[in-house]
Amino acid sequence: MTTDAGAHPRIRSYVLRAGRVGPGQARALAEIGPQFLLPYQPEALDLDKAFGRAAPRILEIGFGMGEGLAEIAAAHPENDYLGVEVHTPGVGALLKQLGERGLTNVRVVQHDAFEVLTRMLAPASLNGIHVFFPDPWHKTRHHKRRLIQPPLVQLLTSRLQAGGYIHLATDWQHYAEQMLAVLTAEPLLRNAATDYAPRPDTRPLTKFEQRGIRLGHGVWDLVFLKA
Repeated sequence: MTTDAGAHPRIRSYVLRAGRVGPGQARALAEIGPQFLLPYQPEALDLDKAFGRAAPRILEIGFGMGEGLAEIAAAHPENDYLGVEVHTPGVGALLKQLGERGLTNVRVVQHDAFEVLTRMLAPASLNGIHVFFPDPWHKTRHHKRRLIQPPLVQLLTSRLQAGGYIHLATDWQHYAEQMLAVLTAEPLLRNAATDYAPRPDTRPLTKFEQRGIRLGHGVWDLVFLKA
């Protein structure tokens, strides 16, 4: 496949951390990983072959410890979900949940999302994209590291089918404002709401988010559709 990787400047918004992998996560990586982990490859991924069927495909970038992704996949068995995460404890935690819940509609790539998007995912191959609570890099000098920037949004949009959606969520108001501006500026996207969207039922509340709500913190959802 010919990709447009060269058209996009390199984006990296994460720092690899040496998190501890617990015994359950390690067991899941060893025993369940071979079924659900897809190795990074610099060529187009055959999604039908990877999932063993044809179905709507949703990408989630940075699923953390995987609670939300597992819950969404359990609630929507008609969809397939591709999770991309770089941190091993989170990958192990998600795999553990997939095994415990008996889920079969999730696959995981443990690699940099930008390279997965440019090399492994073909244009118009996705029905939806989720990016929930990406690192806000709240210090002004670090804002350039934020994931949601115009080049990445352009790349995300190119991977969506017509009518597909991008759903973002953050609990940092300044980042929400930046997300809204960046998505609004992408000519192939239109806002599904006036500004911010009510939290769709398809995005479950995480424990972290519930704690923030109890403390009075705001959460902003954005849902944009591809023309």
